[in-house]
Amino acid sequence: MPESHITSVPTTCCPTPGVPECPPPLPDLGEPTPGSLAYSLTLPAGLASPAVAREVAELVLDVHEMDRLIDPALVVVRELVAYACRFSGDGADVHLALRQRADTLRVTVYDTHAAHPQPRLAALCEERRRAALTRTPAVVAAHRGTWGFRAAQCPGAGTWTWATLVHTPRSWAA
Repeated sequence: MPESHITSVPTTCCPTPGVPECPPPLPDLGEPTPGSLAYSLTLPAGLASPAVAREVAELVLDVHEMDRLIDPALVVVRELVAYACRFSGDGADVHLALRQRADTLRVTVYDTHAAHPQPRLAALCEERRRAALTRTPAVVAAHRGTWGFRAAQCPGAGTWTWATLVHTPRSWAA
C-alpha cells in the first residue's frame, strides 16, 4: 500500500481568525420581510421590458408584504423602466433595483444615455427627461418621497434615475 503524504486529517473545522470561511455560511433564509427587500434586474431596452419589470416588482413587493406601496410602486416602476428604455440605445440593457430601508422604498433605474458635455444640450436633455415622467412626480409627492436623476460616476456611462416612496401608516380621523 502506498504511503500517504497526509499524516492527519482534522476531525473538526476551526476557522482561522481573520480568514473568511470558504465557502461562507449560508445566509439567513427566513421569511421575506420589508427590511430584507433588495433586488436588481437587468432587462433589454425593449417594448416588453416595462411590463416585465412591473410583473416582477409586483411579485417582489407582494412577497415582502409591502401592501400599502404596491400600487404606487408599480406605477413608478413601469414608468421609470419605460423611460430608461426610451433613453437607451438599441440593443442596450436597462437595470432596475428595488430596495427597502426603514420605511422607504427606493426604485432605481439605469439607462445608457450619457450626460451631454455641452451645457445647452444638457439642459434640453434634462427638460426631455423631466417631461418623459408624467406620473412619477405626483405619485412620489403623494407618498412623501423624492425623485431625480444624475449622471453615472464613469464619464459616458449613462444615467441613474431614482424615486422613493415612504410607507406611512394609515391615520384614522377621530
